[in-house]
Formats: sequence, structure tokens, C-alpha cells
Amino acid sequence: MASLPVEILYGLYLGVLTGLVPSFIAWLLGFGFKYFTGITIPGLGVVGLGVMIAGLNGGLLALADPSLTGSANQLRLTVALLVVLMGTLYAHGQGDKMGASLPRRMTLRELTKRTLSADVVELVGGRGQARITVVGEIGDIEGYPPLPAALREAIRAETWTFPADLPLVELESRVAAALRTEYDLVEVSVTLDERARATVSAAPPTSGLSKHLKPGERAVSVDALVPTGAARGDEVTVLADGERFDARLLGVVEDAGADAGTSGSAGEPPAAETDGGDETTGAPVATSEATVPTATGGPARVTLAAGRQPATTLLAADDVRLIVESRGSRREFELVGLLRRTGKRFRRFTVGAGSELAGTTIGEAGVREIHGVIVLAIRHDGSWSIAPRGSHAVAAGDDLLVVGGKADLDAFGEVAA
Repeated sequence: MASLPVEILYGLYLGVLTGLVPSFIAWLLGFGFKYFTGITIPGLGVVGLGVMIAGLNGGLLALADPSLTGSANQLRLTVALLVVLMGTLYAHGQGDKMGASLPRRMTLRELTKRTLSADVVELVGGRGQARITVVGEIGDIEGYPPLPAALREAIRAETWTFPADLPLVELESRVAAALRTEYDLVEVSVTLDERARATVSAAPPTSGLSKHLKPGERAVSVDALVPTGAARGDEVTVLADGERFDARLLGVVEDAGADAGTSGSAGEPPAAETDGGDETTGAPVATSEATVPTATGGPARVTLAAGRQPATTLLAADDVRLIVESRGSRREFELVGLLRRTGKRFRRFTVGAGSELAGTTIGEAGVREIHGVIVLAIRHDGSWSIAPRGSHAVAAGDDLLVVGGKADLDAFGEVAA
């Protein structure tokens, strides 16, 4: 028989070796019963089960050899048994404690309802707003080239202001969409915490449109009537010669003299017309046109991502119009805010009997060219016509929904009356 310290160390070794599996099972039982049923298993039952498993585990590890179980080795076996008992009881207690403290019935629906902390909410005009900032280093996305240093610094300095009552999931998607639009990024990943701090990973822009097309999509450039405020990435409904289908806006190109600002390159270059190939490369932009971040409204050259059959229909269509679909909650307030930042306002006018507009068309009256405003809709005999063309007739008593600068709207109001 070895000396007493050696026997004790030997017993500790055997106890740890045979007690790992029983301790783990005891933790699982304690946690599972407490978390799912709220019941605590009696410790005596768990200890008995642990001793049984330890005996089985010892047999599997060849520790039941007579040289180990002989009377001369009773000390080491006693120490090992004590280690198993204490380890099993401790693991069971920790599992029971964790099962009691962990929130129950955590669902994906509840996770998506998480909102910003009240500490970061600012009241502006009676509404809560929060300023989102970027923290930490801008990460790279695996499978894409690294971001240039200048682009990292530009993204790092960005801030956004959104309604504070939106869920974090919605805010993350809006920040990602803003980064894609502003910097033409191929891929963006945004994680937002309750303190309005965003962690961003991004992939740099590419020279063509292939990264913006999903499998099975085609990019087609056509002349269309575009709503005011339409921007790259918007989901749109296309009306083409009486047919209706869904598409995605990849870019808008307007005349250089358009009222919208042309700084920046948030829009996508127009793609060459295709008969259904998998991808199209960007075509050079003419010097008389300019790619704009958001459309001012009216006729423009647009690039759309659509399926094979809709793409074929678009190429053959003579009359193409777009309806921008809403993305998320409060999208309408974002549109109004966008127009206000560019100095635009909405107004509704009724055409008077003595107005020079009565009895003419929108094109003949030169509403956009002469008066500097855009007619979004006309109501005649109680029926609204959305995005009317230049050939649309205007009669006395019609209601016009018009957008433009404040001074232009004031002047146009006198003409309409």
C-alpha cells in the first residue's frame, strides 16, 4: 500500500475521471426540470443516479480491476466516491440555479420586438428619435475583397436618425439599406444594440451589376415614368402596356438639368438592354445625363431587375410606369422628410373656372417647365389619376396634388385659382 498522500491523490484522480459524466448528466437533469417544469429534482435521487453512472463509467474505463478494488485500496476508492458525490451535487445545484434564472419561453417574435433603450431616445417635435452611430472597426465580409481605408473611415463617421419606437431588427435593415445606397456596397451586415450603437461589416462596391442581381434576375434599362423620391433598391410594381409585375429598381438616370441634386453616385449606372442574359454590365452614361440618388419624378431612364419573362415584356413595352412599394413601417414619413430636406412641399389645388389651366393638358400648360412643379395626381369627377402624363387633360373643378418648392407652389396656386 502506498503512503497516505499518494492514496488520497490517487483517489482524487479516480473521482475526477469517473465523475465527469455523472456531473454533466446531473447538470442536465437539474437545468431541464427547472427550466421546463419549474420542479427541482431531489438531490438524493441525483446522487444515487450519479453513483450508478460512475460505477458504469469506472467499469468502461477498466477501473474495476481487482488491483484497484482490493481491500488495500479502500482509501482511494472512498476518496473517489466522495469526489463523485460532491461533483454530482454541485453540478445539479448549478443546473437548477441556471434553469431558474434563464428567461422562459423566449421566442423569435419577442426577440424581434426589442427596441432601443429609453436612455438614448430624444424628443423632437413630440416624437421620440434616436441617433445611431457606428462603433468599433468596420469588418470585412468573407468572400469579398477588403474595404479601402478611406471607405472605412467614411462609414465609421456616419450617423443616422430614426424613430425610436422601431424594433432593432427594422433599424438594422434601414441602416444596412442606407449604407448600400450611399456607398454602393455589395453586401452589408449591421448589428445594433439597445444603446443605438451599430457594428458594421461590409463588402466594397464592384464595377458591374452582377452582385446586385439575384439568381434568375435580368437587368433591363428602359424609359419609364418614375415617382418622386424613387431610389436604388426600392421594390416597385411595374405597369407595362397594361401588364403588371414586380421588379427592383437598380438605378435612375435623369437629365442633367433636373431639379434633384446630382452629387454623389448612389444610383446605379444604366445597363445595356438584354434579351434575357444572366447579367448585364454597366453602360457608359452620356454626358447629357446624370445619375441621381433619388428621382425628382417624371420621365427618366431606369434600370430594373426582373425575371426573364417580365424583362422580355419590358423591352417590348411602349408605356412603362413605376409604383414604389412601401418598405417597413412609417415609410411615408421618410418620403416626406426626404422631400423637405430638398426644399420640396406637397399642396393640393382646385382648378378655378377662370384658370389658364382649365381646358388644357399638363404638357400644354408647361406645369413642370414653366411653373417648376410636378403634378402627382389629378382628381376628376371623384376619380384619382396617379402620375398623369403630359397629355392628361385638366378641367375646371379638378383637384391637383402638386409637389415643388414653396415659392413655386405659391405662384402655381395663383395660376390654378
